[in-house]
Amino acid sequence: MSDIAAEIGFDDFMKVDIRTGTIVEVRPFPEARKPAHIMLIDFGDEIGIKKSSAQITVHYEADDLVGRQVMAVVNFPPRQIGPLKSEVLTLGYADENGDIVLAAVDKKVPNGQRLM
Repeated sequence: MSDIAAEIGFDDFMKVDIRTGTIVEVRPFPEARKPAHIMLIDFGDEIGIKKSSAQITVHYEADDLVGRQVMAVVNFPPRQIGPLKSEVLTLGYADENGDIVLAAVDKKVPNGQRLM
């Protein structure tokens, strides 16, 4: 199977609502099967603060994440992960070892800004 996804149209892409948000709080998530953080992410006035679980503990300490802008899909239905209802999907890439590296903007933009 190819790593390249099936071709989609622009209208299909626009259905995925990817926004920027700033991590405002990080909590431990000891109940997760793999080490993870619970992050509270501020997506601005329109969307508000949402929770997300992310298995990013190899590359990121909790204290280093607060104040960092990330990208997340905000229009997937919430997903139950153990005792946590994750409200957004924080985006990232696997490194050569399979550990997650966050996808992020390289300059600060307003929280809630939609990927264009």
